[in-house]
Amino acid sequence: MADPLISARIRRTQRTALVLLTISGMINYVDRATLAVGLPLIRHDLGLSLAQSGILSSAFLWAYAVCQMPAGALVDRLGARFMLSAGLGLWSLAQILGGMVGSFWQFVVARILLGVGESPQFPSCVRVVGDWFHQRERGSATGVWNCSSTLGTAIALPLLTFFMLSLGWRWMFAIMGLAGLAVAVVIYWLHRDPGQKPSLTGAERQYLAHEETAAPRVTWRAWRGLFRFPTVWGMIAGYSGANYCIWIYTAWLPQYLEIQFHVTVAKTGWIGSIPFLCGAAGSIITGRFCDCLLRRGFSPIASRKIPLITSLVGVAFFTLLAARASTAVLAITYISASLFLLYGAVCAAWTMATVVAPVAYAASISSIQNFFGYIAAALAPTITGIVAARTGSFQPALLFGAFVALSGAIVHFLLVRQPLALRPELLSERRE
Repeated sequence: MADPLISARIRRTQRTALVLLTISGMINYVDRATLAVGLPLIRHDLGLSLAQSGILSSAFLWAYAVCQMPAGALVDRLGARFMLSAGLGLWSLAQILGGMVGSFWQFVVARILLGVGESPQFPSCVRVVGDWFHQRERGSATGVWNCSSTLGTAIALPLLTFFMLSLGWRWMFAIMGLAGLAVAVVIYWLHRDPGQKPSLTGAERQYLAHEETAAPRVTWRAWRGLFRFPTVWGMIAGYSGANYCIWIYTAWLPQYLEIQFHVTVAKTGWIGSIPFLCGAAGSIITGRFCDCLLRRGFSPIASRKIPLITSLVGVAFFTLLAARASTAVLAITYISASLFLLYGAVCAAWTMATVVAPVAYAASISSIQNFFGYIAAALAPTITGIVAARTGSFQPALLFGAFVALSGAIVHFLLVRQPLALRPELLSERRE
């Protein structure tokens, strides 16, 4: 039954926002993959060593992680519309520059700019959902935009390979950059923050529950104070546990299939996309499940906490099975189940940021969570590669991934118990 408080205008705004967030999120993940796809030709053209290739690959991840926390604070201060458009514009320009580089260090700068530009994307998504969706619908909305990451990963390889083989790696970068610039213009043109729509009716404001977000914009003092709360550290632990395991598979799945089960390179592309498509389904289904629990009387925090913990425990179980898999078919089955649950856990983690504090803090909290999550993401490929090289098998690395997931679930269960008790004096704009 439709909610009578949801006007046609609000519903239209919600649909437009989700379409724009999903498209920009898919471009985000496709753009991350351009270097990986083009690296063989890039190394030949620029004369790069393997060590330089590794530095290039990590430059984006570290820049992205470092910029997460300031980006989230800026989203809460300046608004999602501006930061999402500006970030997309910057990372698209970085892509175009990536297609024009003539040396290793120029490429490093382009990859750093890509990381800086992409950093506001997902905190902005969290803030948009908090701005335009009621609590009882935020899980489903988050499930939709969150699936953009796994869909982008799934389509990146065939799409970018087509561009590269047809036009060359430089044009591959340029085309993706131009596409991103076009989407940035569309987002700025079509999307509005709630404060930019002063004509909202009383019923519309009641639906959006903006009495929850009537606090002044986030101050730097209040932002620093977020680290005092055990709930924030529990959220960090749960999200980091999920992100660590995601990046084991994101970085190593094709080579895992090739080395462990002797799957040909021609087959790893399409076989490797199956688990990530399952991840998209997991994101959408878990988002709806969060909203279902909330409607059935669970608290906003419990309705996110239960799916997240359950998913991480399931990830640990299926990752253990994947470590012991005897055939490629069994491995893909267990990994598909893991990624279904992993992206479900990530969806629950993102939407948790919209309910543990006033929505004015949603981007800040989610960016803190994402900062530590991407430290875990940056470590996962390195640790997995070192362990696999020393033991001659991926099994120990997968067992460690299962341990990380289970540890994240336990810490999340113990620490995430109540909303953040933000003191009124922290909301003041006065200087310390």
